[in-house]
Amino acid sequence: MTGNTFGNLLKITTWGESHGPAIGVIIDGCPAGIKISEKDIQKELDRRKPGQNKLTTARKEEDKVEILSGIFESKTTGTPISLMVRNKDSKSKDYSKIKNLYRPGHADFVYDKKYGLRDHRGGGRASARETIGRVAAFAIAKKIIPKIKFSTKLISPTEKEIEDVKKQGNSIGGLIECVIKNVPAGLGSPVFDKLDAKLAQAMISIPGVKGFEVGSGFVSSVMTGSENNDEFTTKNGKITTTTNNAGGILGGISNGMDIVFRVALKPTSSIAKKQMTVDNKGKKKTIEIKGRHDPCIAVRAVPIVEAMAGLVIADEYLIQKTVK
Repeated sequence: MTGNTFGNLLKITTWGESHGPAIGVIIDGCPAGIKISEKDIQKELDRRKPGQNKLTTARKEEDKVEILSGIFESKTTGTPISLMVRNKDSKSKDYSKIKNLYRPGHADFVYDKKYGLRDHRGGGRASARETIGRVAAFAIAKKIIPKIKFSTKLISPTEKEIEDVKKQGNSIGGLIECVIKNVPAGLGSPVFDKLDAKLAQAMISIPGVKGFEVGSGFVSSVMTGSENNDEFTTKNGKITTTTNNAGGILGGISNGMDIVFRVALKPTSSIAKKQMTVDNKGKKKTIEIKGRHDPCIAVRAVPIVEAMAGLVIADEYLIQKTVK
């Protein structure tokens, strides 16, 4: 299996399965001498761990990080950093009755077609539990770009909507917005390595994400040029724009304004309602999915979106340092 590594100078490789012994990440390319502790990493992981409220899965995981390499006396050594979180509350038996059935909305069918076999326990590598490694890596990326600040929030749905669909044994999608402040002008490269293209890849790689837009996004398709263009001005001796429909990116390069983007997530695929499907022999079956699942994956996706944004910006920051 390829596709487990993300980044250019700051690279992360995630490993592990949802119901395996552990989940982890290897971070390569981090400069030496950056102060980081288990507490810093744990703070980020605590934002995404399950079982924190009634709107998330009932799976109870401590998600306690273990530093295996690359950090000595609370400072990065410049060597590969390896972080691990053990799975302690997986209940694989919940999936035994449906191991030969293809769950609607899941990657079961395509994994079978691509690899000839799959880990049916919770989705294996396709599970959102894989994102633990991304969030852990973000704690280190933040230290590389301390002046850059991230503000990420769930725009929709509201709490009442989530509670209603949960009672019905159903699920609902969501919309997340991320604002990145204090980004210097000049990050990103023309053509194929545009900053917004990198962000798009990062966001779409998150399980459940089906849409991405920057600035005015899809609304710009019904705007006029005079409405959508951000006029330039000078404020306090600095060149800036009067509006930010571009979302802080022009020609794939940051312009110094806030970077603003949104991601749309589909409803959680695992629902308690009966659905039609087929087994791995192609025979028609009905399926009822048991187990513990988020009624809205967007709730816990907020720190994951922020983490991937941070990894992109930190990587581009290091790349820009090599250009000058």
